[in-house]
Amino acid sequence: MSVLSLRPPQWTSHRRLLEQKLVDLHRCSDYDHLRQIQAQILKADLHRDLFVAPKLISAYSLCRQVLPAVAVFRQVPFPNAHLYNVLIRAFADNSQPSLAFSTFSQMQKDGIFPDKFTYSCLLRGCSGTSSFSRVLMIHAHVLKFGFLSDIFVPNALIDSYSKTSAAGFAEAKKVFDGMPEKDVVSWNSILAGAVRAGEVAEARQLFEEMPERDIISWNTLLDGLAKAGEMESVFDLFGRMPERNVVSWSTILSGYCKSGDLEMARALFDKMPVKNLVTWTIIITGYAEKGQAKEASRLLDQMEEASLEFDVAATVSILAACAESGLLSLGKRIHSYVKRSKLRLSTHVSNALIDMYSKCGCIDKAWSVFKELVDRDLVSWNCVIQGLAVHGHGKRALSLFARMKMEGIRPNAVTFIGVLCACTHMGLVEDARSFFYSMETDYGIVPQIEHYGCMIDVLGRVGFLHEAFHLAKTMPSEPNAIIWCSLLNACRLHNNVGLAEEAVNQLVKFEPSDAGNYAILSNIYAAARQWDGVAKARTKMKGIGRPKPAGSSWIELGDTVHEFTAGDRKHPQTTIIFKMLDKLSHHIVQVGHAPKEMAMLPQ
Repeated sequence: MSVLSLRPPQWTSHRRLLEQKLVDLHRCSDYDHLRQIQAQILKADLHRDLFVAPKLISAYSLCRQVLPAVAVFRQVPFPNAHLYNVLIRAFADNSQPSLAFSTFSQMQKDGIFPDKFTYSCLLRGCSGTSSFSRVLMIHAHVLKFGFLSDIFVPNALIDSYSKTSAAGFAEAKKVFDGMPEKDVVSWNSILAGAVRAGEVAEARQLFEEMPERDIISWNTLLDGLAKAGEMESVFDLFGRMPERNVVSWSTILSGYCKSGDLEMARALFDKMPVKNLVTWTIIITGYAEKGQAKEASRLLDQMEEASLEFDVAATVSILAACAESGLLSLGKRIHSYVKRSKLRLSTHVSNALIDMYSKCGCIDKAWSVFKELVDRDLVSWNCVIQGLAVHGHGKRALSLFARMKMEGIRPNAVTFIGVLCACTHMGLVEDARSFFYSMETDYGIVPQIEHYGCMIDVLGRVGFLHEAFHLAKTMPSEPNAIIWCSLLNACRLHNNVGLAEEAVNQLVKFEPSDAGNYAILSNIYAAARQWDGVAKARTKMKGIGRPKPAGSSWIELGDTVHEFTAGDRKHPQTTIIFKMLDKLSHHIVQVGHAPKEMAMLPQ
């Protein structure tokens, strides 16, 4: 008699397992896992369920997948207000406010009345100056349907108004002042609005008036004071805090790093009871921004010993600091780490690497990262075009711009700064004109002051001074000091005394105490042998009394950044450096370079 193998009894059904998965479905951020769960939902015919569908939409929103979320919504034959709210929030959270408002309109057409959560979901997508009118519209709806009495709604209005503009903060204060009852969220929202608007004094006053404070209240004011650079007040407030969390420590740490007081920042960092990736990133970035590669690398070692791994935000932050300070060695180390981790697949990280290598002068490295990048976005193209343009590879930059358009990538305002910069370095006036005027006609991009600056620069360099001055005077916004300085340098290059005088007269309005402008004008007069003009310019220089700021440059050797200032002999190897400069000067003369002599005053 054969022995039959019996299957052990299943105490939990497949349906029960699926129900357990559905409980936390809205928190699922793994796209592949989410697709598997949805397949089970479809098999169980639960995709039309008004309990399941909202959770599925929320999960797709969390995975940054809006189209599948819309597909889920459309499968429900009779959506209710909750389902509409979840879809509106999905659009808002994924930076698609226009679709959120379209869904809100469709909701009303379908006869579904909004509730208090509808407006809070809509307001999640309202930030920036362009959203002010939208917040006003939502405010009008709230008044019309009588939801302002629910404290949840005015709190959301205060938060959204204050994220739009100074005018928005004024409206937020009106909402706040008109509330018959306020809770700690109301106070925290208006306090955050004051900080966001840069009204630090008002933020202090609101903080003192608060009937109740929580950790968010303390951290909000702490952040406002730190951003205003009031580090003594920050330290005092930090000491008064009844409790501190990692946000409190991160805020004060960031404040001291940004103010340049790394000694105090390090002392606080060492005393922190709990350190996370954010605080490690802040202190490493602080040292990197100041060019202290050895200490930044040492901290990286300690962070790795603590078994902490970089995420995208931390990597991009440190690479940005390396780009700003020119710390190539530290940037290369981060790149090595990226190659060994999943971060190598991140477009954001690759873009930061391209930017870092470009700004550190390694354009070939930047190009290599760009070539290996599979998912290139507009930022990727902009970074490499800008890098090529700045380093004199104008032809390659313009060729890449043409290739970018062929691949269907639509340029933006940043792209054209790189393109115009390439034209400037190559002296391509006609191409620059063509690109400049195509911005608005072909792409609907209104040229900003940076684009005018590039165009004026290229015209000035090739000697079209009158056209450059005309463009400066007819541009929509007032020319700034950078544009007038560019024109002054063009006048010096082409020895145009009359226009140089006009440029200096304009620059004095922006920089009345900068004697450097008169120094340039004096040199132009001298080159034209207009000695009366030289004397007048030097008299004005003496009258100002403040010398022209000395120029400085720096170079990284090993793990040390060496800074050099004109006329400064504080470097420990000054003698050797100046001997080498003498040799180089002698060699340059030997190979045929004739230095331009400065015209001197007649004796």
